[in-house]
Amino acid sequence: MDSVTIAEQRSALAGVVTVDKEVLHGTPCFANTRVPVQTLIDFLETGETIDDFLAVYPTIPKQHVFAFLELSRDIAIDQLICASS
Repeated sequence: MDSVTIAEQRSALAGVVTVDKEVLHGTPCFANTRVPVQTLIDFLETGETIDDFLAVYPTIPKQHVFAFLELSRDIAIDQLICASS
């Protein structure tokens, strides 16, 4: 797998996740919402599903959730590979 650069990460997240110091003091949120991405992670850690999350936060497009999770996976794998090199 190719290394994911910071520029590529930002590009992939554009329109999916925003960081704005005027919104929740710069906490990463799903775009055009005040819902932190950590909220999704918390849902999943407690055994709830993506559908459960979307039922509570219906303004977040399902494709944004999957885009965030896919990029997070790619970054985590890339960091593991870099750490073992």
